[in-house]
Amino acid sequence: MRFILRLFGWAFAAGTILFVIGVAGAAALVWHYSKDLPDSAQLRNYEPPVMSRVHAGDGSLIAEFARERRLYLPIQAVPKLIIDAFLAAEDKNFYKHFGVDPEGLARAAISNFRNRGSGRRPQGASTITQQVAKNFLVGSEQSLERKIREALIALRIESTYSKDKILELYLNEIYLGAPAPGQGSYGVAAAALNYFGKSVHELNVQEAAYLAALPKAPTDLHPFRNRERAIERRNYVLDRMAENGVIKRAEADAAKNQPLGVNPRTVSPNNIAAGFFAEEIRRELQDRYGEKKLLEGGLSVRATVDPKMQLMARKALVDGLVRFDEARGWRGAMQKLDLAGREWGV
Repeated sequence: MRFILRLFGWAFAAGTILFVIGVAGAAALVWHYSKDLPDSAQLRNYEPPVMSRVHAGDGSLIAEFARERRLYLPIQAVPKLIIDAFLAAEDKNFYKHFGVDPEGLARAAISNFRNRGSGRRPQGASTITQQVAKNFLVGSEQSLERKIREALIALRIESTYSKDKILELYLNEIYLGAPAPGQGSYGVAAAALNYFGKSVHELNVQEAAYLAALPKAPTDLHPFRNRERAIERRNYVLDRMAENGVIKRAEADAAKNQPLGVNPRTVSPNNIAAGFFAEEIRRELQDRYGEKKLLEGGLSVRATVDPKMQLMARKALVDGLVRFDEARGWRGAMQKLDLAGREWGV
């Protein structure tokens, strides 16, 4: 009996020593990677590049000028359907965890172990807060050091900002791909316009689920080049939304049977009608405010041009030029080339 008690005492002492060593090692690791972390306070003054837009006298859009096609939405203006879809796809425990999600880490580890060798894309475990840390402060280098720094900054962000503020930063900064050339979409508001030609408030459940599917790999989930993969990922998000109780199972199943419905925004006739007018506005804005303000400052301009009258004037001018040309008839060649006696390399 005494031997058993002594053995138990040794085991307890050894366990205590190992625990202390582990805690000390973890503390040293945290101290090492915390020394030169970026200051998360800079997120407080976040001002993303927002495109400038020009509207005609009747309110129709005639031009956009931007480096990044983004329309900023405060979190209060983001529809609940969009929030539910992105949380289902990216971080269902967002409002419960402290920046890092132990449950998500365990779930991803188990899933990746089961799918090893299957060729499936490994399941990530980064929370939305960690993605904010990566997008704004850390960068996307694939290394263990970067992941540790990302997690530490996520903890700081959670202690500094509200959950709603973090989600607002994420939904406005995230890149969601380009359904067509020149339509790179930054943030959910621009993505809704570029993919579906709609305001973010007009999206239905399957459209919201598709946008929420895109952050993982927007190029790999292109609606035309990789349609089957895009539908598969969208349906995964719909299933997660049903599992989380934000939509009914019947609603998810009905949405899964729908096509993607992507309809990239085309050039409006009003853009064509006011093309030269819009170019003059661009020059005036650049002269007055500078290129950076024009392309990143989110200027909103109301122009005097009437698109309908402009189209009528354009048509009248073209028709008049055609009639004038037809009335004068063929005028002959301006010059003639004498080809006789020349060698042409034949």
